[in-house]
Amino acid sequence: MADTLNGKKVAILVANEGIEQVELTEPRKALQDAGATVELLAPESGEAQAFNHLDKADSFPVDRAVTDASAEDYDALMLPGGVANPDNLRTHPEAVAFVRAFFDAGKPVAAICHAPWTLIEADVVRGRTLTSWPSLQTDLRNAGATWVDEEVHVDEGLVTSRKPDDLKAFNAKMVEEFAEGPHEGNKPAGRFEKDAIKA
Repeated sequence: MADTLNGKKVAILVANEGIEQVELTEPRKALQDAGATVELLAPESGEAQAFNHLDKADSFPVDRAVTDASAEDYDALMLPGGVANPDNLRTHPEAVAFVRAFFDAGKPVAAICHAPWTLIEADVVRGRTLTSWPSLQTDLRNAGATWVDEEVHVDEGLVTSRKPDDLKAFNAKMVEEFAEGPHEGNKPAGRFEKDAIKA
C-alpha cells in the first residue's frame, strides 16, 4: 500500500475553522503513507483551526488559498467533517466551484461525516447514493440523493462515511478509489446521460 498513490496529488479542502481534527489528520496520514502528495486548501491562507468535537484542538498551516488553486492541479479531493467546517465552506462560492470541478472532471472525491453539506451546495449528489452523519440524511434526500446507513459507501469514485469511528474503512476505500483515478460515472452530466439512455 506504500506506493499505491505515488505520483498522485490530493487536495484536502477545509474551512479556516471548525474541522473535526481526526477527520483531517487520519485521512491525510493514510494518503501520505500511500505515497500521495497532499495539500491543505482553505478559503483564506494562514491557518485552519481544528476541533475535537466542540473543544479547540490544533491549528494547521494552509498550503494554498482555494482561489489560488485549480482542480486541474489535483488527482483527487478529500473533504473532512466537523459541523462548522462544511457549513462555513458552502458559503464560499470559490470553494463550492472547486468541489464541483472535481465532479465535472470525473475525479474521485472522499467526504466524511458532515462534509456532504458542501457536496449538496455544489449540486453533485443528485442521483447518487452516499452516507453521512445521520442528521444530514434529509438534506441529502431533498437534494436528490439516496442515503444509506453504512460504515463506508462507494458510488462511482465518490467515497463517503458517517463518523470518526468509520475512518479505518473510509481511509482504505479512499486510497483504493484515488488509485483508480477518474470515473466517468462521477461526472454529473455523464450520470444524467446514462439515466436518459435507460429511460
